[in-house]
Amino acid sequence: MPAQRVPKSSWMFPALAVVFVAVSAGLGLSFTPSASGLVFAAVLLVILFGTVFAAVHHAEVIAHKIGEPYGTLLLTLSVIIIEVAVIATIMLGDKAVPTLARDTVFAVVMIVCNGLVGLCILAGGLRYAEQEFQVSGSKVYLSVLIVLSTITLIMPNYTLTTPGPLFSGLQLAFVSAVTLMLYGLFLYTQTVLHRDYFITGEDDGESHATPRIIVISAVLLVLSLVAVVLLAKSFSVVVDAGAAAIGAPPAFSGIVVALLVLLPESVAAISAARHNQLQKSINLSLGSALATISLTIPAVALAAYLLGKPLVLGLAPGEMVLLVMTFILSMLTFGTGVTNILFGMVHLLVFAVFLLTVFVP
Repeated sequence: MPAQRVPKSSWMFPALAVVFVAVSAGLGLSFTPSASGLVFAAVLLVILFGTVFAAVHHAEVIAHKIGEPYGTLLLTLSVIIIEVAVIATIMLGDKAVPTLARDTVFAVVMIVCNGLVGLCILAGGLRYAEQEFQVSGSKVYLSVLIVLSTITLIMPNYTLTTPGPLFSGLQLAFVSAVTLMLYGLFLYTQTVLHRDYFITGEDDGESHATPRIIVISAVLLVLSLVAVVLLAKSFSVVVDAGAAAIGAPPAFSGIVVALLVLLPESVAAISAARHNQLQKSINLSLGSALATISLTIPAVALAAYLLGKPLVLGLAPGEMVLLVMTFILSMLTFGTGVTNILFGMVHLLVFAVFLLTVFVP
């Protein structure tokens, strides 16, 4: 049930973000490898994560008002706006990172389909032994997710027009159009054609928030999203410095970006599973992965085209194996309508393998 008042943190962090950006720009402050630079980075990260959580809080307040599945859709789109802003800022900055979009999308799929799904099933299974969900809705998610993942992350390795894991300009434009078309069709299916696939008897659109709270949340949601976009540049510098300091592989940046944008939504998904609302957890988790591919790839492709930057999408062979295994496992997990802790543990072990292969290829 949404609160009757606006929590302090939900407006304080967006306000701090605006002040931080203004002061940094006015005084020329930025991250440097020094004691003052570490303080700058610490303050930045606290404000950034607080602002991301604030954005998700306000999206949740509005989501309770509009009901399912529109509510989880709003949450997902809010998170994707943040993700695209951070990816575009880092990938198209002074130090180009042409693989960041690929690494982030792959990390999101692995984190969501193995880490988050595993935690949700495990958390719910430990409390209720078994949990039920809509098989029809899960099939819709997986069918679109498998197709989009294959054409964006695997097919670039096997096209002949351009060498390497790259699409040609025409191929990238066509794939971007296809992803948007499929996602649009999915949204029509989710919200109009087969809305019942994605809700349960527990889902309702009842909201106890007053109209005043809804309006305030809408305004603060927009402010929070804008604030995260403004902080993205400074965050990219800190991520680069952190990766260099620990000698992390290139994929590390993608994992950091994925964790940043998925953390608040992950908390909501795990909480829903613990309250025996696994369908909502699935809507949040699989919806995030689907929206990431559908919206991030076209947005970053357009930015790369306009700025004349390369965009590497094809995965390495080992990563393709993990991706295929993840989807086979997901089809088995979501094929019966009932889950238990064993499914959750298997997904978590696959996620552990993913992390191992990132840091120890």
